[in-house]
This record gives sequence, structure tokens and C-alpha cells, in this order.
Amino acid sequence: MDHKSLDAWNVSVELSVDIYSLTDKFPKDEHFGLVQQIRRSAISIPSNIAEGCARSSAKETLRFLYIALGSLAELETQIIIASKLGYIKDEFIVDEKITKVKQLILGLIRYLKSV
Repeated sequence: MDHKSLDAWNVSVELSVDIYSLTDKFPKDEHFGLVQQIRRSAISIPSNIAEGCARSSAKETLRFLYIALGSLAELETQIIIASKLGYIKDEFIVDEKITKVKQLILGLIRYLKSV
């Protein structure tokens, strides 16, 4: 399975790019704290999808898809915290993409479990 052909990977890459743009506007004193953590979580999602697809078995692929879901949950939590701190004014755009990525990964998991 080629990760670059998966919607889950493509949308999560878009989400990562959006996160980089969004966090550029955070206060400078957050660049080594929350910004770094948010970016790391965002990048982890497509990276784990890609790594899972490079594995030799569906079981291994599923393991990395679950790790990607964990990173997505981390990212969602960090976005909520950033919003509560007032660093994000309109998190709904990011929330929609997070929800979309979650649906796509869960769909991929369901598919792999059924094969």
C-alpha cells in the first residue's frame, strides 16, 4: 500500500502544513514549548501512516495507524489548550481537518481489519 495514495496521509500532511502556519503566530516565548509540541504531534500523524504502510503485515500497519490516532488526539488536546490560552482565534478550521483525518484513519483501520 502506497501511503502517498491514501487520503488519510494527504489530509494529514495538509493539516501539518496548516499547523505550521497557525503556530507561526504564537508568542515567541511559546516557540520552545507549546509550538514545538504541537508541531511534533502534527508531523507524527502522516509520518506514522507512512511508516505503517511500509511495514510487511497488516498487523504492523494497524499498530502505526493507532499511533497516528494517538498523535491526532494529542494534537487536538494541544489545540484546545492553545485556544484557551488565546493563541488561536478560530480553531474551527483546524478542528474540521482533525475530524476529517480521524475519520479517514478509522476507515483505513476498519478496512485493514476486514481484509
